[in-house]
Amino acid sequence: MKKINRGFLDKIAIIVISLILFSGCQTEDIGDGNGLSTDGLNSEFTITQGSNANTFNLTSNPNPTDFVFHYWNVDDGAGSAAGTANESLFLPDVGTYTITHNVFGKGGSGPAPAVKTITVTTPDLISGNLVQGGKLDTASDISKWTVLNISASGTSWAFANGKTTVTGGGWNQQGFYQAISVVSGRTYKVDMVCSSTSGVSNTWFEVFVSPIIPTQNSDYSAGGKIRSINTWAGCGASAFSGKISSVGCGGADNVGTYTATATGTVYLVIKCGGENLKDGISVDNIELRGI
Repeated sequence: MKKINRGFLDKIAIIVISLILFSGCQTEDIGDGNGLSTDGLNSEFTITQGSNANTFNLTSNPNPTDFVFHYWNVDDGAGSAAGTANESLFLPDVGTYTITHNVFGKGGSGPAPAVKTITVTTPDLISGNLVQGGKLDTASDISKWTVLNISASGTSWAFANGKTTVTGGGWNQQGFYQAISVVSGRTYKVDMVCSSTSGVSNTWFEVFVSPIIPTQNSDYSAGGKIRSINTWAGCGASAFSGKISSVGCGGADNVGTYTATATGTVYLVIKCGGENLKDGISVDNIELRGI
């Protein structure tokens, strides 16, 4: 399903559109038969197993058919996603996931969200996350990463509160990286959740995958950028939150895929720098998966 990271704004938009559609020919008081709300809404849903241990079907309980909007949150850090009454879900990693379903009708009316959990006990052999410690939740997670010093000072990553956040500026930069084993000829996709409460100024955020090992106190650009947030390219200057595949920019710099030319070790490198990082850019849920 397509991720939408502006759930609150979407709900406001629904309210505004509904009011425009119905206010012209209805009485002014909601609840007086003016059609500005939808009765009988139900957020409950069922979960059934799909074709294998990592696929699931989400089915909303029956709802009125007109002007009903479904939002699903699948616990991947990217926020709510606009969807339909029936969704297919692929969870390639072992873990327990909290699934939340919201239903909204005319006028933004809606019941309380319904919440269920899914427990996955078997990783998918192809699409399982190859990154170790990508959730950055524990000391063990953090220990899987190595800080890459590039500039002498001024910009740094802090690992805390289940994420890592880069702050600073002054045209300095710093990165962090991890070694990962890949198979020749296989294509992999990189994604992660990135957020900033205020946006940044004259800043680059770049992701690389390459067999070239990073060197301390040296810049890194081996293989070229495969993920990017870049204020000159048109993103990152204002507050954002979501997967970099959605909030990033740069065209070819944000395709997110790497095809291994040999079986062996590659390095997933994430770096950031710029003039003014303000409140910083935070990173969580880092993934590298076969596709």
